[in-house]
Amino acid sequence: MVKSDSAAVRRRKGIVIALGLVVLILVGGFYWLRQGSERAQAQRAPNRAVPVTVVSAARQDVPIYLTGLGSVQATFTVGIHSQVDGKLDQVLFTEGQHVKKGDLLAKIDPRFFEAALSSAKAKQAQDAANLVSYEKDMVRLKELMAKNYSTQQAIDQQQAKVDSTKAAIQADKAAIDSAQTQLDYASITAPSDGRMGMRLIDPGNVVHAGDQANIAVLTLTQPIAVVFTLPERTLDDVREAMARGAVQVIAYDRDNKKALGTGTLQTIDNMIDQATGTYRLKASFPNEDERLWPGEFVNARLQVSTATNAIVIPNAAVQRGPDGLFTWVITPKNIAEPHPIETGPAAGAITIVTSGLNEGDKVVTDGQYKLQTGAVVTITTTAPGPAGSS
Repeated sequence: MVKSDSAAVRRRKGIVIALGLVVLILVGGFYWLRQGSERAQAQRAPNRAVPVTVVSAARQDVPIYLTGLGSVQATFTVGIHSQVDGKLDQVLFTEGQHVKKGDLLAKIDPRFFEAALSSAKAKQAQDAANLVSYEKDMVRLKELMAKNYSTQQAIDQQQAKVDSTKAAIQADKAAIDSAQTQLDYASITAPSDGRMGMRLIDPGNVVHAGDQANIAVLTLTQPIAVVFTLPERTLDDVREAMARGAVQVIAYDRDNKKALGTGTLQTIDNMIDQATGTYRLKASFPNEDERLWPGEFVNARLQVSTATNAIVIPNAAVQRGPDGLFTWVITPKNIAEPHPIETGPAAGAITIVTSGLNEGDKVVTDGQYKLQTGAVVTITTTAPGPAGSS
C-alpha cells in the first residue's frame, strides 16, 4: 500500500515538471517570433525624420566688445577729522547729505583758540606801543647828540631797542596768524563737493589732530570712476581704439543685464600684472542719477572695433567636437551635415564665423543632440536670423 502511494507521487511530480518545460518552450518561442517580427518591421520601416530648429547664416556689421569685471570708485574720498585738539561741539551735517565745498560740517569748542588769538593780538599791541616809545626816544637822543649832550653809544643802544621791537612785532604777526589758523580749524568745512557718509563720532567727544578715526567720510560721486581689468591679449586692441578717438564704456550690473551708466575710457594702467595676466583700466562716468555707487562691482563693456559684413550665427548653433568647433548644416534635401568652422569673437548672442559657412546656410539651433551625419530632418521652426549683439 505504501509503495503504491510513492509511485503516484513520483508520477505527479513528473507531470508537473513536464508541464513546466512545455510552458517555458512555448513562452520562449513566442518571444523569439515577436523579436524577429519587430526586427523585420524595423528593417522595412523608413528612417524617421529628426525635428530641428534652424536659422540662416547672415551677413551684418558686428560691434566687437570687451567686458571686464571692475569696481566703482569715488573720484576722491576724504576722511573728515579735526586738525586741532578739543571737544567736538557741534555736528552740522546730515548723514547722506550733499554738500558744497566750504560748507560748515562741524565745530570744535573755539574758546581756547579765541583766547590764544586775543593774547597774540594783545602782545602785538604792546610791542607796537613800545616801538612808538623807542622811536621817540631815538629822535630825542639824536637831537641831544647834535648838541653834544648824548653819546653815540646811547644812540646805538636805542637803535637796538627799536630794531628788536620791530622784530618782536613781526613775531607777533606770525603768532596771530597761527592762532587765527587754529581758530579757523575749529570750524571744519567741506574740502569739496560730495556726499557725506555716516557720522562716526558724536558731539561731546574730545578729538585730537592725530586721531585715526574720522568724524565722517566725504565722497565725490559726480563724476565717478570704474576701475576694471582685461586680459593682456586685448591691450593692443584697446590702445588702437583709444588712438582712433574716445572709447565709450557702458557699466552693467553684476548679472550683466541692466545698464547703469555710460562713460568714457580715461586711462590704461602703466603695467601688466604678471601674476594674473591682466591690466587695469579706468573709465569716468557723469553719474548724474547716482546709479553707480562707490564700492559696487560692475561689468564694464567697451567697444574696440566693428567687424564689417561678417557672417554670423547664433551661439547655440556652435558645437564643439573632438576635432574642434563645428555646426550642423541642413542641405536643400533636408539632410544634416556637420561643417567644421572657425570663429571670431562672440558678440552677445551671436558668433562671427570666419570660415566654414556661406551666407544663407541653414544651421541648427535646437535638436542637435539627436542628429547624426546624413540624418533626415524636418524643420519645425525657422528662427529669425541674427540681428543684434546686445
